[in-house]
Amino acid sequence: MEVNKIICGDALKILKKIPDNFIDSAITSPPYWALRDYGVAGQIGMEESYRDYLNALLNIFDEVRRVLKDSGTCWVNIGDTYSATRWSQNPGKSGRKNRTETPIIKKESGLSEKSLCQIPSRFAIEMTARCWILRNEIIWHKPNAMPSSADDRFTVDFEKIYFFVKSKKYFFEQQFDKYVKPMNRWGGDKLKANGKSEWDNGTGQDTYRNRKMRPNNNGRNKRCVWDINTKPCADAHFATFPEALVEPMVKAGCPVGGVVLDPFMGSGTTAVVARKLGRQYLGIELNPKYIKIANDRLAQNILI
Repeated sequence: MEVNKIICGDALKILKKIPDNFIDSAITSPPYWALRDYGVAGQIGMEESYRDYLNALLNIFDEVRRVLKDSGTCWVNIGDTYSATRWSQNPGKSGRKNRTETPIIKKESGLSEKSLCQIPSRFAIEMTARCWILRNEIIWHKPNAMPSSADDRFTVDFEKIYFFVKSKKYFFEQQFDKYVKPMNRWGGDKLKANGKSEWDNGTGQDTYRNRKMRPNNNGRNKRCVWDINTKPCADAHFATFPEALVEPMVKAGCPVGGVVLDPFMGSGTTAVVARKLGRQYLGIELNPKYIKIANDRLAQNILI
């Protein structure tokens, strides 16, 4: 199958045309439920209930699992939604003046109003029930998160990313966080012996030995909380992947020259980052406007 292209169409239908065990890594952020109308028929996220939304999404990831190599990885950024009896159907525009351009449509969630729907957790649990192996739950912390008008709860400044694999043996290249300050006040990166220490009490050790505090010069193994600012894209919808968020997923989960799949390509950040890092890409996107934006970015080598 031809790669390094973005296919316009329904993700489930297009995925069914991709051969088994063809993809090295899937990296994507599906549309969130009941938050935004992107103005195209057949879109994910406009279902009447979160259960219907999850079923539609999980059917797609069943196909993602099929096309993924046994050594493949899958990274999914997914957000939550607060339960409400009504929400405004917004045709993909920002700004208060546009919020009442279309009728308010009743949405039933089956949960108490104002409660988080717990969509990310429900998604992850069902993915593991469908034989995916969940390796990490990553917190994408947004230092520049937009302020919230809500005054009866805390402002949400993070989203979740789930790292799944298909089998117990998979490709993974360890990533590191660089050290930014000395670990020990007196010995720098090395803890120096100074006779007996109270730290040894209960350990069975009689003497205190020199210890290298930083055994790997590359840094420490990357943690699960990633502080990454959101990045706007003037031509795209505002739910755009930041490049810095995608980079560690591509580096860790896809070998150089491998194929990265994004079944909800949007404005193309996954493809741009994959190409920049020496990987191939294959995208699926329902909205032709976003495909044009993505292809323009790829042509101009614009990274956001």
